[in-house]
Amino acid sequence: MTLADHLPILPVAIPALAAPVALLVMRRRRALAVSIGFAACLAQFATALLLMVHASDGAILVYALGDWPAPFGIVLVADRLAALMLVLTATLAPIALLHAVVTRADRKGWHFHPLFQFQLMGLNGAFLTGDLFNLFVFFEVLLIASYGLMLHGQGPARLKAGVQYVVVNLVGSALFLIALGMLYALTGTLNMADMGLRVRAVAPEDQGLLRIAGLLLASVFALKAAIVPLHLWLPRTYAAATPAVAALFAILTKVGVYSLIRVVPQVFGEGAGAAEWVPAPWLLPAALVSACVGFAGVFTARSLSEQAAYAVIGSTGTLLIAVAGWSAASLGAALYYLPHSTFTTAALFLVADVVARRRGSFGDAASPGPAFAGRGGAALLFMVAAIAATGLPPLSGFIGKLLILQSVAALPNWGWAWSVILGTTFIGVIGFARTGSALFWKTAEGCETVPAPETRLDLVAPALALAALAALAIGAGWASAYAEAAAAQVLAPDLSAAAVLAERAR
Repeated sequence: MTLADHLPILPVAIPALAAPVALLVMRRRRALAVSIGFAACLAQFATALLLMVHASDGAILVYALGDWPAPFGIVLVADRLAALMLVLTATLAPIALLHAVVTRADRKGWHFHPLFQFQLMGLNGAFLTGDLFNLFVFFEVLLIASYGLMLHGQGPARLKAGVQYVVVNLVGSALFLIALGMLYALTGTLNMADMGLRVRAVAPEDQGLLRIAGLLLASVFALKAAIVPLHLWLPRTYAAATPAVAALFAILTKVGVYSLIRVVPQVFGEGAGAAEWVPAPWLLPAALVSACVGFAGVFTARSLSEQAAYAVIGSTGTLLIAVAGWSAASLGAALYYLPHSTFTTAALFLVADVVARRRGSFGDAASPGPAFAGRGGAALLFMVAAIAATGLPPLSGFIGKLLILQSVAALPNWGWAWSVILGTTFIGVIGFARTGSALFWKTAEGCETVPAPETRLDLVAPALALAALAALAIGAGWASAYAEAAAAQVLAPDLSAAAVLAERAR
C-alpha cells in the first residue's frame, strides 16, 4: 500500500493522538499544548486537501481498518463529499482555535485543547465512516466533546443551556440506536453500501418496519440539523457557549445535513420499497418553516450571539430547501451553499465577541450603548458578516442563493421555495440593519466612552472567516463544479457500493 492509501485514516488519527498529548502537557507547559493544537489543525488541513485532490477525479478511497473487508469490518470512505466536509472542518478549526487563544478563552479551563481535538476527531470520523454504527459512534465522540466545550468557562446560563443540550442529544442517541437495531434486524448489515443493496430485498411484510426505521433515522438527523420543530435546543445553547466554541459549533448542524445527504440516497434511494426517499414528503415543508423561523429570530434577537444562533437555523433551512430536491443540480447548489453558511455563522459568533469585548457591561446586546474605541473595525466586520448572512452580493451567499433558486425552479413547489428564500433575505436585511444601527450609530445617554481593548488581535479570526467567504466567491466556478460533481457521485450509490464492496468480491 502507498501513502495515499492510508490518507483516509489520518483525519481521525491525528486529533486522536494530539488530544491525549495536549492533555498530558497542558498543566506544566501550556504553550506547548497550544502549539500541539495548531500543529494538529494544520496537519488535518494538509491531509484534507490531499484527499480532495485524490477525490476530485471521482476516485473513491476505501480504507479497511484491520484489513477486514466490508461489510464485515469497519471501513472509511473518502469521496468528493467526504473530502469537501473534511476541508471545511479543517479550515474552520484553526480559525476558531486562534480566536480562543487570542482572547484567552482557552484558559478558562484545563481541558479546552484536548476537547477541541476530540471534537475534530468526531467530526472527521462522521464524515469518513462507511457504516451506520460507526456514524453513531463518531456522533457520540463529537457530542461528548461538545458537552465539555459547551460548559467551558462555567456560569449558570451556560450550565442551564448545557443540561438542555445534553438531554436533547441523549434522546436523539437513543432513537439512533433503536433505528440501527431495526435496520440490522431487517437487513443483517450496518455497512451503508451493503445495506443499500439489501433493503431492495426486504420482504413485503417487513416494509412497514423498514419505513419506520427510515423515519426514525431521518428524524435523528433532523434533530442534529436543528430543523423545525426539532430546533428549540439550538438558540440558547449556541448563544450561551464561548464564542470560539460557538464558531466551531457552526458545523455541528451541518453534520445532520451531511448525514441526510449521505444516507438517504445510499440506503433509502431508488428501489428501497416503502422507505424509498423516506424524508421527501416532509423535508421541504420543514426546510421552508426553518428558514422562516430562523430569519424571524434574526429580526427579533436581543443580542448579536442570539442573532447568530438564529442565523444558523435560517441558513440550514435555506440549505435544506435545495437538498429536498434530491437532484444533481439542487444538491450541487446545496453543497456550494453549505460551506458559505458555515463560515458565515461562525463569523457572526466571532464578531459578536469582538463587539462584546469593546462595549464593557453592555456586552453584545442589540441596543444602543456607550461609544467605544475601535468601533470602525468592528462595524466593518459586522457589515460584511451581515451581507454574507443575508446572501447579498458580492460574497458567496449571493451566488449560493442564485444557484439554489435556479435549481429548485424545476420543483413542483418552486413558488414556495422562491418566496421563502427571497422573503427571508428581506427580513434578514432589516434585522441586521436594525442591529447595526443600534450598535454602531446610536449611543445611550449618560454612558462613558469605553477605552480601547488591550489587543486588537481578536479581529483576526473573524476576518479570516470572512476571507474564506471571499475566496469561495472568487473561486465560485471551480467550487460549484466540484459541488455538482460531488452531488452526482452521491446520487450514484451503486458506484460507491462497488468501491466499498470490491474487496469482498476479489
